[in-house]
Amino acid sequence: MKIQIVEDDLSLCEGVAITLNENNEFYKENTRHDAKDGFDNYGKELDMIILDINLPDGSGYDYLKYVRERSDVPVLILTANDLEIDEVTGLTLGADDYLTKPFSLAVLRARVNALIRRSGIAKETEKRRETVYRLDDMIFDFDKILFKKGNEDLFFSVNEQKLLKLFLDNKGRILTREILMERLWGNEGEFVDENALSVTINRLRSKIDSDSENRHINTVYGQGYRFE
Repeated sequence: MKIQIVEDDLSLCEGVAITLNENNEFYKENTRHDAKDGFDNYGKELDMIILDINLPDGSGYDYLKYVRERSDVPVLILTANDLEIDEVTGLTLGADDYLTKPFSLAVLRARVNALIRRSGIAKETEKRRETVYRLDDMIFDFDKILFKKGNEDLFFSVNEQKLLKLFLDNKGRILTREILMERLWGNEGEFVDENALSVTINRLRSKIDSDSENRHINTVYGQGYRFE
């Protein structure tokens, strides 16, 4: 696996690489500028990005936005910013997970492994033969990881892809928040703020329902969500 680590603390950067060094290849960048240059050179090869927010030349959120405009590679944020608004900001911009400092390297390894498993996009639903879906003027090809709305490319985070696939495979059914939390985060759900689900749903809505006459993701108050 190829992982980009964007972290200005050199000792922590090395510690993360050593902890995750199981036949993985690392690209270590210490500034936002270097991270962008690196992504432009090898971004298509990346399997994951581990991103610090407080960088010496600006906010890691800017780099996250830069990445999300070009790729759906999984992003794990590491930061000393432990306020709820910081976590919500990261998830809203497309991060797949958020871990605050200080943290144990064992927890980091567990989070990374969980994100790797989740990036498989719903193991259960992958057993279905259907991987290409058409909805209005949109095409969702989960086999090729290619998503379009008219002539425009759509980019979804790993969790947004999983959520969309769950909705498409369960069209017309009510899915409770508990079911969605379990299917998106599995056993790691206990570490995830429930607000993360609302953020993921709202991001998905903004991409597929923004200019649609029909809302596809509907809230069934007191029960959950139904995809029409």
